[in-house]
Amino acid sequence: MQIRSPWRAVSAMFILNGGLYGVWASRIPTLANLHELGASALGLLLLVMAAGGLVSFSIAGRAADHFGAKYASIYGGIGCVLGLIAVAISPNIFTLSIAVFLFGGFLGGTDVAMNAWAAEVERSAKRPMMASFHAMFSLGAGIGASSGFFAAKHAMPLAAHFSIVGIVLGTTTLWFAMIAWQPSKRRSENKPSMIAFPRGVLLIVALIAFCCSIGEGGVADWSAYILVEMTNATESSAALGYTAFSITMVIVRLMADRLVVQIGAVNAARAAGIFAMVGVIFVVMPGAYIPALIGFALMGVGYAVVIPLAFSRAANEPSMNQGAAIASVATLGYGGMLIGPPVIGFLAELTNIRFSFGILAVLAGFIVYFAGFLEQRETSA
Repeated sequence: MQIRSPWRAVSAMFILNGGLYGVWASRIPTLANLHELGASALGLLLLVMAAGGLVSFSIAGRAADHFGAKYASIYGGIGCVLGLIAVAISPNIFTLSIAVFLFGGFLGGTDVAMNAWAAEVERSAKRPMMASFHAMFSLGAGIGASSGFFAAKHAMPLAAHFSIVGIVLGTTTLWFAMIAWQPSKRRSENKPSMIAFPRGVLLIVALIAFCCSIGEGGVADWSAYILVEMTNATESSAALGYTAFSITMVIVRLMADRLVVQIGAVNAARAAGIFAMVGVIFVVMPGAYIPALIGFALMGVGYAVVIPLAFSRAANEPSMNQGAAIASVATLGYGGMLIGPPVIGFLAELTNIRFSFGILAVLAGFIVYFAGFLEQRETSA
């Protein structure tokens, strides 16, 4: 049996992307303290990161269609590692803003490219695999967040932490990604636009992904802050909020492909929205550390299947090229992961973090209501 295979190659890219994002998310309180950032200033910095991601989506989709999703994924992964290290060594808020913009851009671009590659492998295997790939993202995020827990506990400097994890994780995962791969040639006759934006049914699919990814981004960027502010948790204990979220996402996503086959994409999405809604309620209701931690875990259960279903639906849309279709959903979908956290920060400044985070329960209800648009359509490769 060969160590490297298409499934392991794509899984490695998802682990890398999730791992670097988890490292970043787990040390946000440290970064905020280091640069003396309040809630509004931190929200503005996260908006800069969002801008980098939004700029990259269409570029990455076109690159995946033109040069191949494999190469776009690998070069994007290298950029992610370098961007994370640049964030850690930035001496002031100006250079930090540039580094965060680039880091967000490479994260977003790599996400589009690796999902396009995942769709190619899924079609080649002729069976559902997308959720298992996204499980690897969550696994990587959990690994990254766990490293943040130990780094914060032992007061490891950001530069050392980000550099060590970035280099070790990058070299390992990129080695697995270096395989021979012939991409599938599913093409639309429609000319791709400069900016990939969803239309028709894909617009609703993208809005569903948007509601999910706002929740994912909210947990990633605000879970540690919420646990510190609302439960008086220590910085090291607060890092476990995103870890709990990521662990439940891994478990559910490893089972999700079989679950979708048994109950269908629509029913799976509706159940997901309900779990997410209950999880948000647990987080924002007055309580202690453990109930909030359970809430983040339930949110992980709820959000686990939505993004994989949305990207599988987009990848099989006959009216658009694969990379462009995925990029169009990502523009709104993962745009939520990048835009949501700063919006939560701005609303928290105007009201409080409990109210602003609680809005995620309303968005989870949107997922339940519009889940029917995630019904999968079969297309030829």
